Amino acid sequence: MKKEMEKYYEENGKKVYLYLMTLCSDSDKAEELTQETFYQAIRSLKNFKGQSSVYTWLCGIARNLWLNDKRRSGKYTSAELSAELEDDSPPPDKLAEDKEQQMLMLRQLHSLPENEKEIILLRASAGLSFKDIGEIFGKSENWARVSYYRARKKLNGLL
Repeated sequence: MKKEMEKYYEENGKKVYLYLMTLCSDSDKAEELTQETFYQAIRSLKNFKGQSSVYTWLCGIARNLWLNDKRRSGKYTSAELSAELEDDSPPPDKLAEDKEQQMLMLRQLHSLPENEKEIILLRASAGLSFKDIGEIFGKSENWARVSYYRARKKLNGLL
């Protein structure tokens, strides 16, 4: 069992961490939740039936832990845009325009209902398939496709 979890961690640890980063935008919190995800996975490994991929199973655990943490804390921090610029960066006026556009997009994204926002982030940031997204939510692949389409349509209508 220990070797099996080590293998799961090697294959999926970074991806689970990145998934959690898309949800909470806090590296310390994502690291803490990643560790808790694998702890919970070890505790419930005997219940894993293999009906989904290991990564999807781990993301489901991670999502539940994140939701529990969010409920406990009563707050949710939105993603911060990086202020670090390199010398070969575009002119300041272009950067300001791009940053304004990104902020507008993030505001609109965060105005979506929680599930729709999460579906967009899972697809765009984590690059998950509709099948994986459906499995994380305990729904079908078709549900994930339709929900993503509707969320994007709402998002485009808000911009």
